[in-house]
Amino acid sequence: MKKEKVSIGCLLVAVCFFMLKCTEKKAEYFVQTVNGTLNIDTSKVWLSHEHLLVDFIGADSIQDDDWDDTEVLQTMLPYLEELKLYDVNFFVDPTPNYLGRDPELLRELSQQSGINIITNTGLYGAVGNKYLPDFAFELNAKELAEKWIEEYKNGIADTGIKPGFIKISVDNLDVLESLDEKLVEAAALTHLKTGLTIASHTGATKALWPQLEILRKNKVSPTAFVWVHAQAESEMPEFMKAAESGCWISLDGLGWELEKHLEKVIFAKENGFLDQVLISHDAGWFDPQKDEQEIVAYTQIFKEFLPQLKSAGFTQREIDLLLKVNPAKAFGIKIREVDRNDLFAHY
Repeated sequence: MKKEKVSIGCLLVAVCFFMLKCTEKKAEYFVQTVNGTLNIDTSKVWLSHEHLLVDFIGADSIQDDDWDDTEVLQTMLPYLEELKLYDVNFFVDPTPNYLGRDPELLRELSQQSGINIITNTGLYGAVGNKYLPDFAFELNAKELAEKWIEEYKNGIADTGIKPGFIKISVDNLDVLESLDEKLVEAAALTHLKTGLTIASHTGATKALWPQLEILRKNKVSPTAFVWVHAQAESEMPEFMKAAESGCWISLDGLGWELEKHLEKVIFAKENGFLDQVLISHDAGWFDPQKDEQEIVAYTQIFKEFLPQLKSAGFTQREIDLLLKVNPAKAFGIKIREVDRNDLFAHY
């Protein structure tokens, strides 16, 4: 009897310790918009990859006066207001710094439209490094991370507006260039201090695996990583492998074409990883380098893609998973750290 009491006592201590550890790990997620923080709500509709303004002139030439805020507002506000017809509540704008990120303009568009807009920190490393400022070449990963952490803690420049995720980009190569490796490492270090999700312009999976390896080395879970432009991958087994890693799979070219996306979303459903998939248009946007704007609306998902999903047998619950639940979880702010011996270590 005495031994039995001791065993029960030990079990209770172990249970209490386990519950304490779980409590430490399960802090509530929240989202950071240009107007402040909001609790996670998986009942709201999201567009998880859209652009309102993009300036492709290059980091060495871009200026704040390249565009007129009033003109951008007048041009883009109707496209945001159109989304009210579809109950869109969250709009993730991944335009990075030195490519036209304008947090104050986004805040004005958010306030006038009533839609929650989320901006980012980070840097865009693809396209021959055209969009990287000089300091990106000079600073190491830790120093870059400190800049991004500062934006999260105190706001972007003097706006007081805080980023809601990290946006980076890498060239689509099997072996990343050292500069791209540095950006990924800086993003990992920033995540560990802030909990911000990392959204990386990647394309096909050959550039995905080295990024996940950098995360592993820095003890960041792949659940904190969004594989952007996943629709560029054509080999279906690669999607299975990515899903097994735990990362988010972003099919975000629906502003431009539907069929490849439909095939991949059906594949995700059939193979049990629909709960890791994000869909969006990658549409918009105002380009200050053009005399005439050619805006692609943010509505093709609702007008054309959802009817196709329903015809393919998707339930409303599955559609809600794609447009409500998954993006809320993907962009929820929470540090997601793993042990070095995590199961995805072989990537």
